[in-house]
Amino acid sequence: MSDNNNNTAARTNGGDEHQAKKWCVPASEMAKRTVNPIRRIVDYMKIEPNPNYKPISLSIGDPTVFGNLLPHENMLEAIEESLRTHKHNGYAPAVGDVQARKAVAEYMTTPKAPLTENDIILTSACSGAVDLCIGTLLNPGENVLIPKPGFPLYKVIALSNGSEVKYYNLLPEKEWEADIEHMESLIDEKTKCIVITNPSNPCGSVYSKQHLLDILKVADKYQLPILADEIYAYSVFEGETFHPIASLTTTVPVLSVCAISKRFLVPGWRLGWIQIHDRNDVLKHEVVPGLKDMSTRILGPNSVAQGALPRILKDTPKEWFEENMSRISDCATIAYNSISKIAGLKPVRPRGAMYMMVGIDKNILKSIRDDIHFTEDLMAKKSVFCLPGAGFSYPDYFRIVLTVPSHIVEEACERIKDYCHEVIKQQTC
Repeated sequence: MSDNNNNTAARTNGGDEHQAKKWCVPASEMAKRTVNPIRRIVDYMKIEPNPNYKPISLSIGDPTVFGNLLPHENMLEAIEESLRTHKHNGYAPAVGDVQARKAVAEYMTTPKAPLTENDIILTSACSGAVDLCIGTLLNPGENVLIPKPGFPLYKVIALSNGSEVKYYNLLPEKEWEADIEHMESLIDEKTKCIVITNPSNPCGSVYSKQHLLDILKVADKYQLPILADEIYAYSVFEGETFHPIASLTTTVPVLSVCAISKRFLVPGWRLGWIQIHDRNDVLKHEVVPGLKDMSTRILGPNSVAQGALPRILKDTPKEWFEENMSRISDCATIAYNSISKIAGLKPVRPRGAMYMMVGIDKNILKSIRDDIHFTEDLMAKKSVFCLPGAGFSYPDYFRIVLTVPSHIVEEACERIKDYCHEVIKQQTC
C-alpha cells in the first residue's frame, strides 16, 4: 500500500473512532445547584385556566403588568435626555457612574445613616445587589440566615455558590415578625450574615423600630453583618413608618440593597444599588474591596439608566409615590376584607410593599391537599392564578399581588369566594 493510501486509511479509521466516541459536555456544579423554586414549582403546575373566565393573574410581582401604574413623565424625559446626550452609550465604571452614585447617596442618606458616593455600588437591579453581597460575604460551606417565608432568590444564590441557608421563622400571628429566639438558635461558627426583608416580599409586613432593634441585638451579640433587602423602602401604607435598619445601629455593619424597580415602577430598567453602612470600618479592608472586585464580573448596570438616575431621583414628586401607594393600599383593603370573610382562608393584613399572604385552613377545606393543589384547582375552576406558598418555603399559604386595578381585585376575590364555597359544598354532599 502506498504512503498516500496508508494516510487515507489512518484518517478514515481515526474518523470512525472519532464518530464512535460520544460527546460529553457536562454542566458546571454551580449550574446544577442553581434552581429557582418558584420557577420549578410553576413550571410543573397544571395551570390551564377555565375558558369560561377571563384569566386573572395575581402571581407576578411586576407592577407594570396591568398598565394601571405607570412611571412618572419626568422619568421618561430623564431617560430620553440621557439617550440624546450620547454620553451614556459606553461603559461606566464597574461600581457605577460617579454622578449616579452621588444621587443615590443623597437620596438614601438619613441623619443617622449618612452616605457618600463611596458607599454606593450600582448593580443590575436589586437581584444583582443581593448576588454581589452573598457572593462576597460567604464561602462554600458557610451559611446565611434567611426568612421563612421569604424571597427565594437568597436561597438560589447561596446554594448556587456552594453556600448553605438556614431559615428563621416569621410569625403570621405577629404580622410576620421574625422569631428572634429561633433566629438566634440557628447561629453557629459558619454563619456569616443575617438577611432581613423589610418591607417584605412575600408578606407585605413592615417592621417596627423596636423589632428591628431586637434583630440588631442578635447581630451585635454574634458580630454578624446584616444584609437588608430594602427594595420596598418607604413603600408603606398610610399610618405606617419605614425605618432603615442602618439608621438604628452604630455598631452592626449593614449592606442595604435597593433599586428603582418597584417603587419607581420600572423593574425592566434593571438598576439597583448596594448601600454600605460601615461606621467602624469592619468591612473596609476585605468586604468592600471584595464587593468592588465582584462588580467587575459584569461591569455594572445599564449606562443609559445610570445617566438618567440623578434626575429620576431628584424630579420624581413625592405626591406621585403617595398616589401609587394609596392605590395599592386600597387594593390591600379590598382583598383583606373580602378574603377575611371566606371560610377556609386566613389572610394576614399587609402594611406595605405590594403583597399579601393568605393561609389555607385544611380543617375547613378538607379536600385540599396543599397550597399547590389549591392554586392549581383555583386556576382550573375560576381562572385566578396565585403563587403557592411552597415557592417561598411556606406551605399551606398563597401569595397575591396588590398592584392590580381595584375592580379586578374585587372580581378575583369573588371568584376565590365562589371556589371555596364550592369546595366546602362538595365535601358535604
